Parts: sequence; structure tokens; C-alpha cells
Amino acid sequence: MRPDTCAVAPTPPRLQAEQLSVGYGSTPVLQALNLAIADGGLTAIIGPNGCGKSTLLRTLARLETPQQGRVLLDGALIHRRPTREVARILGVLPQAAQHPDGIRVHELVARGRHPHRGWLAGWRTRDEEAVQQAMVQADVAGLADRFVDELSGGQRQRVWLAMALAQDTPLLLLDEPTTYLDLAHQIGLMELLRQLQRQRGRTLVVVLHDLHQACRYADQLLVMRDGRIVAQGAPSQVMTTELVEQVFDLPSCIIPDPVTGTPLVIPTGVSRRATA
Repeated sequence: MRPDTCAVAPTPPRLQAEQLSVGYGSTPVLQALNLAIADGGLTAIIGPNGCGKSTLLRTLARLETPQQGRVLLDGALIHRRPTREVARILGVLPQAAQHPDGIRVHELVARGRHPHRGWLAGWRTRDEEAVQQAMVQADVAGLADRFVDELSGGQRQRVWLAMALAQDTPLLLLDEPTTYLDLAHQIGLMELLRQLQRQRGRTLVVVLHDLHQACRYADQLLVMRDGRIVAQGAPSQVMTTELVEQVFDLPSCIIPDPVTGTPLVIPTGVSRRATA
């Protein structure tokens, strides 16, 4: 007889939420959400304006406190873990980041290294290497000595991205990272994120408005409307004309992207929301 074999229980995802409800005052924004972020994947959160995308990302990042439910990071309540400990695991690029007056690009990017340094530790070679690499990846190395106040919106966005990259975390959450960027830098950013995910095994969660970019670069789509998740899965499985009309009130047809074969949404009419 063959010896009995013990089944190995699957490892739970590092980042997940259970029965998550969030609101501002008496206004509910997220309603009893359950989700698990696929480890080592790129998950894009999509949906119409005001559906709760940014609130969900901020709550996963511990920037908002749930009214009900919980967010788990490595099986523990994220809101009860020390801030520095969380910051070594999870990096965040918020939607409207604020910088101190009179700070230079290199100084701001270097702040991404704070979670990895002890209270009395000096600036180390590996810290400087991480900052320089992050600035090159975000295409801001030539701006290192410039004051952040002098930069355009797109340049500032890339500087904040560099700071998040310098933090060098296995999980990275980004809220509309392509905002203010021209098309070339949008594509460059998305290619960089995919490289971080595929070659370095990072887990990425990105809020996006561009359905084409979401379908082209994401492994998983998380589709929201009115504070709820209405669909989740691979773009080829999730993105349908019925879903686009249900979520965005937009008639469309969907064809294969001629470069990647991923779904390409072509609007065929005007959204009812836009004309309401």
C-alpha cells in the first residue's frame, strides 16, 4: 500500500480584506467587500468615478480605517501592526501626494528609505544605490538637484513614483499613477510596473481609468461600481460588452488588441452618465 500523503494547505494571499465597509460620516463608500490580492501579480482596479476605487486602495494601504471588516497583511490585522513594519512590506503612491516646501528631488526620493533604517543608522551605500536606481527607473535622475516645487505635474508624479520604488517593498499600491503623464511616460510607467512584477516578483495593485492599459498590463481586473466589486478575474474573462455597459453605462464593442491580443474596448456610443 502507498503511504498516506498529507495535503499541503494553500498559502493565503499576503494582502486580503474581509467584509470591508468604509464610509465618510453617514455616507457609505465601500460595502462588505471580500477580496484577495494575487501574490506576484498585477491587479488593476477599474470603475467609474466615485465608485470607491481610491477609498479601497487607501484602506488596503492603512490610510483609511474600516467601519466594519478588516484588512489582513500576512495574516495579521494591518491597522494593528507598527507603521515602520508595514512600510517595509507595503509601499504606497497616493493620488494627491504632498511634499514639503523647499525640498529637492533627491531628498524626497531618499525618504523612501526611512523604513529600512534604524533610528540611529546613518546613510548607507545600499540606501544611495536604491535611490539612484529608483530615479533612473522613474526617469528623474536628471532632476535630482532640482526643487520639487519647480517641476511640472508629470515630473512630480514621476518623482513620487521614484520615492515609492526606493522604498523597495514586495507589495506596491498605486492610485492613478499615470495622472499628469504624457503618453510616452504612461507606457513607460506601465512597462516598468510589469517588469517589477514579472522579473522581480512584486505584487502590484494599481487604480486605473484607462481600460486599454488595464487590460493590456494587468493579470487580474477588479471591477467596481457603487462601492461593490461586480467582477474579478483575468481581462480576457472579465471584459465584455455587457460588463462595460453595466459598469460604465457605455455601449461598446471589444476586439483583440492588435499588438498583445488582450481586450481592446471601442466605445460605440455616448455614456448615459455623460449625458445625464
